[in-house]
Amino acid sequence: MIELAPVLAGCRILVTAQRRSEELASALERRGAVVDRVPALSVIRHVDEPELLRRTVELLAQPPDILVVTTAIGFRQWMETVEAAGLVEQVLATLDSAYLVARGPKAQGALQSFGLAADRVAESETSAEIREFLVADGVAGRRIAVQHHGALDHALDDAFRAAGAAVVPLAVYKWGPPPDPEAVARSARGLGEGEYDAVTFTSAPAVLAWLDGLRAHGVEEQVRARVGTGELMLAAVGSVTAEPLGFAGLLARQPTRPRMGALARLVIEELGHGRHVLHTEGGSLRVRAEVATLDHRPLAVPPTSLAVLRRLAATPGHVVSRDALLDALPGGSDDPHRVEVAVARLRESLRAAGVDAALVRTVVKRGYLLAGKR
Repeated sequence: MIELAPVLAGCRILVTAQRRSEELASALERRGAVVDRVPALSVIRHVDEPELLRRTVELLAQPPDILVVTTAIGFRQWMETVEAAGLVEQVLATLDSAYLVARGPKAQGALQSFGLAADRVAESETSAEIREFLVADGVAGRRIAVQHHGALDHALDDAFRAAGAAVVPLAVYKWGPPPDPEAVARSARGLGEGEYDAVTFTSAPAVLAWLDGLRAHGVEEQVRARVGTGELMLAAVGSVTAEPLGFAGLLARQPTRPRMGALARLVIEELGHGRHVLHTEGGSLRVRAEVATLDHRPLAVPPTSLAVLRRLAATPGHVVSRDALLDALPGGSDDPHRVEVAVARLRESLRAAGVDAALVRTVVKRGYLLAGKR
């Protein structure tokens, strides 16, 4: 059995997805991270099954010229519903004769899993791209079935009808409130207090709900500041998911391929290897949200000393004044002696871990600096 290096030791990561969250969380936990799974939204399956079956039977009687598949989960759940009704073979035979459009590779994969091949794939994974190329091709007089995503957005239906098509909407599931609102509230407060190193997102609606949660709990600006300094990493599975973060002025990293495994690798690479690494004679020092690690081993650093280390690590090699360090200490105080005590304890912790305490240097009458190099 291959043992994975715990490169995320000391990291705390928030996963906002409900579907497939276990897969993503497990990949991060195997690398040593502590993962909080707090879905920002729930998925309400089979929102109106009788109506979905009625429209499916309608499609069997009047087959569609075009089927638009917007999500993998939606198509699969539709097939589960028709299979339970004993109609799946008829439905697949009918769809095999239609022009099949997939909104991105995941929707394409869902079609393939049922033996169907997409005739066209919207590589941008946006409904706008589907609307543009189908309307440009001409849909007047054509019958189009649209499998809706969880937001139940009717913009595609309206655009196709305006272009002269007959539209059959298929609502399979919808987004609902978070399954645990109190957990959402706790995670929002934790983000505001700097308890997380990263947040992952796998859908744009979840991003919007997460942003609403930050505003509702009054921590949006604290989170924005942490993202701006690089203390908090936002990671989105793809460009569509990242778009609402961009509109909110928050930078999100994206993997080169919009896949869950690629998202996990991105977080592991960024947090485990590429970010906030200070090279010292004793090893590679990383400052996490709640702990500091040396070569991925957590160090016993008191909270006030960790706050000092985090502030110094933000600008290694540069002097940080005592006043600035005092502002960084938790609890709020105007006693400069607290800074001296925190620095002394930090040096003790470093020495105990085999790191030269001179890593934290005193600059007479000016403050302190961290001598490590990134």
